[in-house]
Amino acid sequence: MSARSWISPLAERLRTTNPYVVDSALATLVLFAVSLQWIFPGESDHRLTWQGWLIGAATAVPLVWRRRAPFVTACVVSVATPAQAVYHAPPPDVMYGGMVVLYTMAALARPWQRRLMLAGWLIGVSVTILHKADPQPFEYAFQLLSVVCAYGFGVLARVQRAYTAELEDRARRLERERAADTARAIAQERSRIARDMHDVLAHAVSLMVVQAEAGPVVVRSDPARAEAAFDAIAGAGRDAMAQLRRILGVLKEPQGNGGPWRLPQPGVAELPALVGQVGESTGLRVQLRTSGVPRPLPTDTEVAVFRVVQEALTNTVKHAQATSATVELDWAEDELTLTIADDGRGPTDGHGGHGLIGIRERAAACGGSAQAGGGPDGGFRVVVRLPASVDREAALG
Repeated sequence: MSARSWISPLAERLRTTNPYVVDSALATLVLFAVSLQWIFPGESDHRLTWQGWLIGAATAVPLVWRRRAPFVTACVVSVATPAQAVYHAPPPDVMYGGMVVLYTMAALARPWQRRLMLAGWLIGVSVTILHKADPQPFEYAFQLLSVVCAYGFGVLARVQRAYTAELEDRARRLERERAADTARAIAQERSRIARDMHDVLAHAVSLMVVQAEAGPVVVRSDPARAEAAFDAIAGAGRDAMAQLRRILGVLKEPQGNGGPWRLPQPGVAELPALVGQVGESTGLRVQLRTSGVPRPLPTDTEVAVFRVVQEALTNTVKHAQATSATVELDWAEDELTLTIADDGRGPTDGHGGHGLIGIRERAAACGGSAQAGGGPDGGFRVVVRLPASVDREAALG
């Protein structure tokens, strides 16, 4: 078993254990280390007294509160350690408590407290050794290096803790951003599906209602015309069902999985068929006019053009009581202007229904704009402007 395999679980357990338990165990260990000189005296002439042991204990017991009050604990230990050295009963060979508080100050204390404590210990150690009988040069190096190393390990612990906290905070922010992006994408997709379903159903139902109202009128006087009306109703229903299956099939299939319902979306090329269907089914005279040079559009813009025309003609059939309508496509260099106008009764109020809201949303989703209102010669007019430029790099890629 490698050392890392058991050190990592031990470190994790120490981080999650009650701080008082860990610090009490640490204080006990330091107290035991301090007591070794009292329990096993050397051959020196220093007297071993209970007073000296109590002063040594003062360098260990305050460590129980090192994380609750690091600066106060450091001050107590900083006073007790030189006192033990001056009392000489016995003098400390290793500053166990001092190294612990220096580590703690470097890891947890404020900047001014850390600097003050480090400078105080460096000066205090040097002065204390000067007052020691027959100090050896290596003692200076050993004690000063002990101070610097303990402080350095504390700095490393503080930096590591700050780095870990930053990583955890960044992970939480990324998770929140990912959840927000997912929710936003879901909302946009739901809105798009709702618009598609509204356009499909509203268009089909409007045609079916018009034909259903005309059928009983001519069923006896003109059976052939009545039969054509019922055929138109059936055709509109079948077309609506096919488009609904395609929309619902996208919802059922896993992402990226092709299926029978993933048919090409309608676009500008299908506008003549749409205009002809509306004219044949409702008797509305619809003209399709094109000016400028047509060019390929992004897929979402192609679908938006078709759905806007479909929804505008549906509103004309349902609400305008019009006899004719015009669909105009004006191709400019970087913009397509789509105008649908009729000769009906015009707007009844200043607000649009769900259909006009859907037209505005479709235009905005493609980077364009939409306006609706009364025409200059009466009737109702919808004007939609969509960007007609295609990203060449995207097209080539």
